[in-house]
Amino acid sequence: MQTSQKHRSAGIHGFYHKPVQEIDQYGLSHVQILENNMYSDGGSQGAAISFQTEQGEFFTLESSSANAGFANYDSPAASVSSNRSPFSPQGSHSCISDPHHSPDTIYGSPFSGSSSAEEDNILRQKLRELEISLLGPESDITDSGSFCFVSGGYQAESSASWDWNRMMEMIPRLDLKQVLLACADAVSNADIQRAAGLMHVLDQMVSVSGEPIQRLGAYMLEGLRARLELSGSKIYRALKCDAPISSDLMTYMGILYQICPYWKFAYTSANAVIQEAVEYEPRIHIIDFQIAQGSQWIVLMQMLACRPCGPPVIRITGVDDSQSAHARGGGLDIVGQRLSKVAELCNVPFEFHDVAMDGCEVQLEHLRVQAGEAVVVNFPYVLHHMPDESVNTWNHRDRLIRMVKSLSPRIVTLIEQESNTNTKPFFPRFIETLDYYTAMFESIDVGLPKDDKQRINAEQHCVARDIVNMIACEEAERVERHELLAKWRSRFTMAGFNQYPLSSSVTTAVRDMLKEYDRNYNVQERDSALYLRWRHRDMATSSAWR
Repeated sequence: MQTSQKHRSAGIHGFYHKPVQEIDQYGLSHVQILENNMYSDGGSQGAAISFQTEQGEFFTLESSSANAGFANYDSPAASVSSNRSPFSPQGSHSCISDPHHSPDTIYGSPFSGSSSAEEDNILRQKLRELEISLLGPESDITDSGSFCFVSGGYQAESSASWDWNRMMEMIPRLDLKQVLLACADAVSNADIQRAAGLMHVLDQMVSVSGEPIQRLGAYMLEGLRARLELSGSKIYRALKCDAPISSDLMTYMGILYQICPYWKFAYTSANAVIQEAVEYEPRIHIIDFQIAQGSQWIVLMQMLACRPCGPPVIRITGVDDSQSAHARGGGLDIVGQRLSKVAELCNVPFEFHDVAMDGCEVQLEHLRVQAGEAVVVNFPYVLHHMPDESVNTWNHRDRLIRMVKSLSPRIVTLIEQESNTNTKPFFPRFIETLDYYTAMFESIDVGLPKDDKQRINAEQHCVARDIVNMIACEEAERVERHELLAKWRSRFTMAGFNQYPLSSSVTTAVRDMLKEYDRNYNVQERDSALYLRWRHRDMATSSAWR
């Protein structure tokens, strides 16, 4: 999910340099790339990438222009754009040390366990396996050479040629996740030569129509390229302007809505909580900070219309931005008209008020709260887009929470991705993104075949840009800043809120909804909140506050 970013102007001002000791804990300092010039039998120069181990051994990937026609991966660079992700989440703790993240390697991930020490050992072991797979008894070192880095991308020196046949023999033996990690480590250290060599390898391993990790790898590779070229901000802005026509975008969003339960989880859990909280209220004012199509409120109005005491008077204030308007094909008046027709059919007195601006720009006077109303505030996958104290002094994230508290709301619903990417430095953030989105892409995979064109378009236009933003951008340009529920709890508590325990009827409603989806989705009650999970990985949380 994306919002317009009128208040954000800063771009990337350089690489994020991680301390050596932080990188070493992942064992990545032992994987090195050397670019060498080699001479083929024909006398022409070639290039080679050599991987060095702790013992100083090397394995060399040679290259040849004879196979320059080798089909590269399906590059999403020209087509990755989105209006919002399937659900578009400084956490208090990282995924690496989170006991509620999977301790096993269900996603092939070596970094989703419960102990940082154990994770260090697992990751070191995985990287050691990668080194061994790249080494061979015929390893050799030749005269050193170099890569030429250009503004439009990277390339081997003009005299270099690659032995694609030799490289292709090695590809099946490589672990894609480990190569991605090694490449991210090189980028975090501004090691252009090493990163460029690994990107050549990754080009042959990723595909937007492959396995979940290959598809995710294609988009993460684009993010790494953009970061290495210091073009993340430019690419992100360009992709925002290159979204598909609204009818196509609605189709792609609809596909994800049908095959993944993330948005239905938000709607179902929030509506069940709200229905309980306003059960006897005669006048209700719902403030939705991401109204989108307004679909959530159609169901709620139908439920409230059947109350034994009669339907309440309902006012809905919808906050929206220009990108949502693009997806919808028009302004908020479309949402108001749609909801008005539903209210009329349900005999519910209804009023709609639009606030066509980014959530960061909303002030108290925009909400037009009236005396005697039971105020309901809905934050569905939106607060993580609000910049906090780590971005600027305005700290809109906490400002909005405090502003909502001043309304004395009857209930506030918060649904967010259970991920920790807000204040993490680049490399730990890359690890978290890789772990989280591996699970997401696996969950998408069960809904439609790998080569389904509609699924490919949905991932490209509704997921990929978020991934590129988290990897390529920094400062105000990085708008995808997720936090774990523990951190959200801290923010709401400091603003004066108390957590509202969810009843069994809320859990039952969500479990009934999940029956429509793959059995690997499940919901867990924990910490007075609901966790939507894919297998053993927490994906999203739903909580309520008052």
